[in-house]
Amino acid sequence: MPIFVTPFAELELIRQPEQSHETLQAFDAADEYLLNQFAEQGITAGLRVLILNDNFGALACALAAVEQTPMEIISSSDSHLGHMALQINLRRNQLAADAVNFVPAEQTVQGPFDRVLIRIPKTLALLEEQLIRLHGQLAPGAQVVAAGMVKHLPRAAGDLLEKYIGPVQASLAVKKARLLIASPEQKPQPVSPYPSRYTLEKPRLSLINHANVFCREGLDIGTRAFLPHLPKHQVPMRVADVGCGNGVLAICYALNSPEAQLTLVDESYMAVQSARDNWRAALGERPADIRAGDGLAEQAADSLDLVLCNPPFHQQQVVGDFLAWRMFQQAHSALVTGGELWIVGNRHLGYHQKLKRLFRGVEQVASNPKFVILKAIK
Repeated sequence: MPIFVTPFAELELIRQPEQSHETLQAFDAADEYLLNQFAEQGITAGLRVLILNDNFGALACALAAVEQTPMEIISSSDSHLGHMALQINLRRNQLAADAVNFVPAEQTVQGPFDRVLIRIPKTLALLEEQLIRLHGQLAPGAQVVAAGMVKHLPRAAGDLLEKYIGPVQASLAVKKARLLIASPEQKPQPVSPYPSRYTLEKPRLSLINHANVFCREGLDIGTRAFLPHLPKHQVPMRVADVGCGNGVLAICYALNSPEAQLTLVDESYMAVQSARDNWRAALGERPADIRAGDGLAEQAADSLDLVLCNPPFHQQQVVGDFLAWRMFQQAHSALVTGGELWIVGNRHLGYHQKLKRLFRGVEQVASNPKFVILKAIK
């Protein structure tokens, strides 16, 4: 396993979810660049440090290893898997579990902060919301430094830092990583454009979408293809929407299945917040379990009759079907014998063949030139 060498410690780090024969590292040159710059600026005891979007805890673990001049370290991201990775990597490196205070991204962090380290996220709306929330949270003389790999670093990231923090200086590229160093200046109180809303015509729903929700400005085309074919049940059913996003699949199913008990799970805290808001608006006080989680990893075996899923095909900038395959495995474990997994997927991903490796029956419910809706029976 590669060791992450930092000015503060040498760390053994793993990604989440864990995969056998993992070829990707839990850190990169942008993490290394940020920490080197942090060390060059000098450390004084009592610094309050905010870390945003620390993918797998590499930045927080490195700073938590500093013993001579302890700091208060707050880490905030929108990833439940990232939070899990932070906890696991602190333990792997014999660092105290309470060395880092984690704040889910739907909550506002409480300053003042002397240093802010930012990994530029894939969704710039998330970065914008985070920068807006930093207003009034920076200590005098605070330093704000963002980083990313050059190939994933859009010009708009620097524009957002300049708009909400102050003038930005871009560093030279080192190992294909770059820093954006912002000099805080007085700014008027910004007004956040988030959450956004869009309206679904059938059924008639107004859907709230917090900053990091997938397809925040409108219904994604996969879900649009799936909705007309959702099953309907008039008997009690235990149903989960895994990777629920803003909750639209579960809500539309629940409206046509009044006796069903719903569980909605997503690894994005902002997605879960959106799903809660939308469930309440559409279904009032009807009970539902809506939570951030690692798919159905925490779901008891043989506890569900139906799983709905529009599976993701990427984790941050990494594209692949490993998250979808993991969701299929989790669904198989959680379903009772005879239970069903319903999914929508791009035709080219070949989910039909993958599901056949797990389930005793796989049927195509519907299709169009781009998507297929499949039903897998345990």
